[in-house]
Amino acid sequence: MEQKSYNPYVSAQIQFDAVADMLDLDEATRQLLRQPIREYHFTIPVKMDDGTTKIFNGYRIQHNDARGPAKGGIRFHPQETVDTVRALSMWMTWKCAVVDIPLGGGKGGVICDPRSLSQTEQERLCRGYVRQVAKNIGPLSDVPAPDVMTNGQHMLWMMDEYEAIHGAHYPGVITGKPVGMGGSLGRMEATGYGVIFTLREALKALNIDIKTSTASLQGFGNVAEHAARLYTKLGGKIIAISSWDNIDGKAYTFRKAEGLDIDAMAKIKDSYGTIDKAKAMELGCEVLPGEDWIAQDVDILLPCALENQITPATFSKVSDQVKVICEGANGPTTPDCDELIKNKNIYLIPDFLCNAGGVTCSYFEQIQCNMNYFWSKEEVLEKLDQKMTSAFYAVHNLAQEKGLYMRDAAYVISINRVAQAVKLRGWI
Repeated sequence: MEQKSYNPYVSAQIQFDAVADMLDLDEATRQLLRQPIREYHFTIPVKMDDGTTKIFNGYRIQHNDARGPAKGGIRFHPQETVDTVRALSMWMTWKCAVVDIPLGGGKGGVICDPRSLSQTEQERLCRGYVRQVAKNIGPLSDVPAPDVMTNGQHMLWMMDEYEAIHGAHYPGVITGKPVGMGGSLGRMEATGYGVIFTLREALKALNIDIKTSTASLQGFGNVAEHAARLYTKLGGKIIAISSWDNIDGKAYTFRKAEGLDIDAMAKIKDSYGTIDKAKAMELGCEVLPGEDWIAQDVDILLPCALENQITPATFSKVSDQVKVICEGANGPTTPDCDELIKNKNIYLIPDFLCNAGGVTCSYFEQIQCNMNYFWSKEEVLEKLDQKMTSAFYAVHNLAQEKGLYMRDAAYVISINRVAQAVKLRGWI
């Protein structure tokens, strides 16, 4: 059977249109909010180590900045597309709005595979990216951050290039930097912890004891690892993790019915989240096909990898035991799956609420950089917990009060906040 192809930008617009109808938004506001306000497409020539020059395609897209400077990561990915960047910039707008931080949505990307580039080639690519957008980003206009296959070192090279161009120190221009060079304590844990802060409150609302709950996880990068660490620390048990294998070019699911030792699993993965199969088997893991993570008999599914992973085709494998889907990734569920989730009475924590811990801590980093005063890790994580818990209950309570699906309730809050900002500014 042919696999249906999903365009994430179309998915983002379908989700927006449905809520715009519910809110009865006027046509001008709809047209403004359903597409990016600015797009930058450019080429980046990079001198390779062998002396040749390779041309990379890059993007920076600002969806909406009515509530504050655009904010969003920069992805390095061989399958990056402009529509993926558009969708992610749009979701960032709603993400910042749902946790009520004064930022807008932006996103960036480069079509490349950093795994095939040397460190010096990656540095030249980072600096070349900034040279192309140096006039269009800044601490008061658009603040990038790391995303898929980018890290703190990449951000530091980018910040350094920006400062060289502008001739001054601007630590607030980019977040996700290494600690000691403008980075915030707690940033590594922030997105994954935010996922579990919202899950913790959802389980309370559903009268489910986290200590008796089980979960299956897709992905084992930074977000998934820290989500797994906190979830198991709170007493939950993860019985399966699906991880992409860079050598084989496909994913595998590692399962252990009595529960995986997350510390041990983290020690046998690489920096891109690939788990060593042989070492996993030594730890007593069964090695299953990559898509089997979704078919496990667990209470919670945690998609923490890429978009379009929960589709009608894959959802048909979901166990009747599943009570919660906690979207750690951006856009992991396709729009045509939402009705199926509702019909199965599964409680959904939507992506742009669930994984907003990262942008919230990036906001904290931006504040700390701009005032040149840094907080303790405990203070950062306490503020993050407060922000995520407050945002969760705003969405949950509206969903209960109006009988809304959780994704729709989150969109109602976000779109209302952005539409109000647009109108107060006199743009509409």
